[in-house]
Amino acid sequence: MSLKNNELDIKVEYVTRVEGHGNIAVNVKNGNIEKCEFHVVESPRFFEGMLRGRSIFEAQHITSRICGICSCGHSLASIQASEDTIGFKPSEQTTKLRKLLLDYEFLDSHILHIYLLAAPDLLGVPSFVPLIKTHNSVVRRALRMKKIFNDVCDILVGRHVHPITTTIGGFTKLPSPKELDAMIDLLEGIREDMNQTLSIAATLKFPEFYRETEYVALVSDDEEYPLLMGDIGSSDGKRFNKRDYRLATNEFVDPRSSAKFTKLSRESYMVGALARFNLNSSKLHPKAKKAAKELGFKAPNYNPFMNTVAQVVEVVHCYEHAIDIMKELRKKGIDYSEEITVGLNEKGKIPVRAGNGVGAVEVPRGILFHNYEADEKGIIKNANCIIPTNQNINNIEYDFMKFLPEIINESKEDIRLKLEMLVRAYDPCISCSAHYLNVDFVE
Repeated sequence: MSLKNNELDIKVEYVTRVEGHGNIAVNVKNGNIEKCEFHVVESPRFFEGMLRGRSIFEAQHITSRICGICSCGHSLASIQASEDTIGFKPSEQTTKLRKLLLDYEFLDSHILHIYLLAAPDLLGVPSFVPLIKTHNSVVRRALRMKKIFNDVCDILVGRHVHPITTTIGGFTKLPSPKELDAMIDLLEGIREDMNQTLSIAATLKFPEFYRETEYVALVSDDEEYPLLMGDIGSSDGKRFNKRDYRLATNEFVDPRSSAKFTKLSRESYMVGALARFNLNSSKLHPKAKKAAKELGFKAPNYNPFMNTVAQVVEVVHCYEHAIDIMKELRKKGIDYSEEITVGLNEKGKIPVRAGNGVGAVEVPRGILFHNYEADEKGIIKNANCIIPTNQNINNIEYDFMKFLPEIINESKEDIRLKLEMLVRAYDPCISCSAHYLNVDFVE
């Protein structure tokens, strides 16, 4: 394979719009690609170690700190794992409110990625800041929508980042009729913003790149698009109970990366919005199905760049699904006797037993696993958390290996940008703290 340029030296030390530390290492010699790897160089954060010796009733408050974007998702996965450990079954009302909370999380995170992280690439600018001048109303819309999603989350669980009221057994505070009305009014008030988001998405042009891979997400026999509960399913026909998550993830260590890699039926798999869409598009809200049709988006889709379009479709789904839940709760009325108002570990309130439990919840970036082993007092002896981005790292690397030969004769600026765009298409949350990506090309 020959290069357009005899000399190619691309080094990007700081690329914004990804969360965490990651490196891309590409070696090209004499026109041949010898190395094309994605490295994660984050330091360990020891959250699993922090959980050991702590009560399962404390776990969700600790694990919500894993991520500043998916705090609610980590709380829900943690609570699900804890309840599974002690054999507690949440009520129908609690389950609906947890689904509502997850809808809010998806809306907040997806809007952030669509407008502020992915759109600048597609509009040819380095960040959303130049868009303040050229697309002022669009930036204002994005910030307005994000504020609304934070506001409704604050009403439901006290705050969006590190939620307060959601806990084992239910909620320590349930929304009043006035608060339900307020949340409905806030969401209904941005319906035109939702319509405009769909219109903008229809104008965006994504790179043409296709690589069929295995897609993994929650699946269920219910009619509802599975985000909170279900089995682990794959596009290759595999299906596991959530307790068998290790058989699905098959984590392994590679010395060049501080993050573990995963694989199932093939060399790698993808999780996230595109995976969910490919597996469950038939269960989307009718208005989300209509949105997908208007965007010309249908399953299966093998272009990872279209993960952003799948997020747009999920925004419509979660928006309509959230409003439906709230209107149903408003009509039926909330049973306030379910409020958790006494000490969570008081004898007789929520019985505690020794056990091993698993939580499997879809968060914006893909399926999230929490697994706790606790003693008869509910003290965690061992914990395991598998994050969506860790499951995607291996697949990103295989995408690179196919994508780079297809763009190798383009200018060095375009090669650099497209590799960065491919990483950002996955909406990675490598550590949810620092924000840079290194790209090194070595001839």
